[in-house]
Amino acid sequence: MPRGPQKQGFLLSFEGIEGCGKSTQLRRLAKQLRSRGYLVVETREPGGSQISEQIRKVLLDLGNSGMDIHCELLLYLASRAQHVAETILPALDKGAIVLCDRFSDATMAYQGYGRGVGASPVARLNRFASAGTMPDLTIVLDVPVAIGLARKRRAGHLDRLDMEREAFHQTVRNGYLRIAKRDSRRVRVLDGTPPIEEVSAAINRLVDVRVSARKAKLTKVESHAV
Repeated sequence: MPRGPQKQGFLLSFEGIEGCGKSTQLRRLAKQLRSRGYLVVETREPGGSQISEQIRKVLLDLGNSGMDIHCELLLYLASRAQHVAETILPALDKGAIVLCDRFSDATMAYQGYGRGVGASPVARLNRFASAGTMPDLTIVLDVPVAIGLARKRRAGHLDRLDMEREAFHQTVRNGYLRIAKRDSRRVRVLDGTPPIEEVSAAINRLVDVRVSARKAKLTKVESHAV
């Protein structure tokens, strides 16, 4: 059955181009929310379940540089379908705050815009794969492409998408900004270039407002409270 904003729990996705800092900020936010006693589940896409993690390996393998764009799209969607069913929906039903490193907006930005598949078909397929599940809040950390790719190179462990041309990543960045403009209430763009602590503080302020409005639907784990 299709789901919009969650009846229980809170789904927050972090988005942005490679090297935007979303994974670091997700971990920092998870720690902060747990310190306040919330039940928090950290997950990622592609991945987040045993089957989805196997699909992730195929998608990001440098040896699969010849992957067809439609094959790529369908693999991301297959990973999401399993991830939503096995990990995200059960966690939301328990009243958890689910922090997801990429979700359906990534497919729109990377495959819909970056690969040129198109917004309309990707939107339909996203709804199908996620059973209509949408984040309550999406944070896009925006950084210039040159900065993001430089960060990735310094960190090492480059994958198949990291090796795409700079023009591709610029198209993806522009795609994220289009998504945010179209759905400005759900999708918030934050500057990802300041120091980690400053970005984290901006995220905390934004999340506090949204989470406070949903407290009655969230599970507290008092033993985790400080």
